[in-house]
Amino acid sequence: MRREGSAFQGLGTVFVKELSDNISSVRMLVLELLVVLTALAALYGAIDNLRQTTAEDPFLLLRLFTLARDPLPSFVAMLGFLVPLMAIGLGFDAINSEHNRRTLSRILAQPIYRDALLMGKFLAGLVTLGVSLTALWLLVIGLGLIFLGVPPGGEEIARSLAFLVIAIFYAGVWLALAMLLSIVFRSPATAALVALGIWLFLTVLWPMLAPAMAQVIAPPDPRYTALGLETPDTGLWAQFLMRISPNDLFAEAMQAILSPQTRTLGAVFLEQLRGALMGAPLPFGESLMIAWPQTVSLIAGTIVLFVIGYVIFQRQEVRA
Repeated sequence: MRREGSAFQGLGTVFVKELSDNISSVRMLVLELLVVLTALAALYGAIDNLRQTTAEDPFLLLRLFTLARDPLPSFVAMLGFLVPLMAIGLGFDAINSEHNRRTLSRILAQPIYRDALLMGKFLAGLVTLGVSLTALWLLVIGLGLIFLGVPPGGEEIARSLAFLVIAIFYAGVWLALAMLLSIVFRSPATAALVALGIWLFLTVLWPMLAPAMAQVIAPPDPRYTALGLETPDTGLWAQFLMRISPNDLFAEAMQAILSPQTRTLGAVFLEQLRGALMGAPLPFGESLMIAWPQTVSLIAGTIVLFVIGYVIFQRQEVRA
C-alpha cells in the first residue's frame, strides 16, 4: 500500500502538542526543580571558592562550571549525572502510554504517519530539554555576573555556548534510549526501570569494569609495572572501553571545552608537547577540535538509537 502525501504530515501538530504537554507537566516541573536546586548547591561552593581567590584568571566564568568543593562535585559533574534523569523522565512513556490509553491507533487513523508521530515526540522532548538547559545556563551566567562582578570575555561566552550545545546532544542520547525502550516495552514502569538500570550501569559500574576488562584484553607489561607506570596498550583499551559510556564522552568533551589548558584527551605524545608552552591556554578552535570526536560520538549515538526505535516502531502492531 503506497502512502499518500509527505511522511512527515502532521509533524508540527504532534510537536506543538507534545511540547505543550512536556512544559506544563508536573513531572517535568519536579525534574527541573531537582536539577536547579542541585546545580545551585554546586554553584554556591564554586562561587565561594572563587571569591576567595585573589589571582587574576582570564577564564573566571569557566571555573563556575568546573570548580568543585567538598562534599559537592562540580557543576558539570552534577549535570552529567542529572541530565540523563531528565531525559529518561521525558521519554520512558512516550509511546507505550499511547498503547495503554488505546489512543495510538486513533492518532494514526488521522492523516499522521508513524514517522511524524515518532519524530514529533522526539523533537518536542529534545526542545524541552534544550529550553531547560538554556535557562540553567543563563542562570549560571547571571549568578557569575552578580557574585563575581567580572564580565565574561568573548572566548568565555563561546566556550560556555559550546558547553550548552554539547549538553543538549548528551541529553539527546538518553532521550533516544528512553524512547527506544518505550517502544520495546508496553509497560511504562518496565521501560523506566530498564532505562534507569542502563543509566546506573554506564555511569557507576562501567568506570570500574572497563579498566579490569582492559587488563584482560591487554595484560600489563611487568616492565612498566615495576616502574609504577601504566602499560600503553592497557591504557588505550581502558580509554576505548570507557568511551562506550555517554557520561564519559560528555565529561571528556567538557574537559576540552571548559579547561583551555587541556591539550589532549588521550595518551600524551612528545609530538604534542613540541614547541608547546606548558600551562598556556589553547585557542577556542583547537579546544573544539579536541572535543569534536566526543561530540560526534554523542550525535551518532542519538541517531543510532533513534533509528533502531524507528525501525521497531514501523513493524509494530498498533491496532487496539
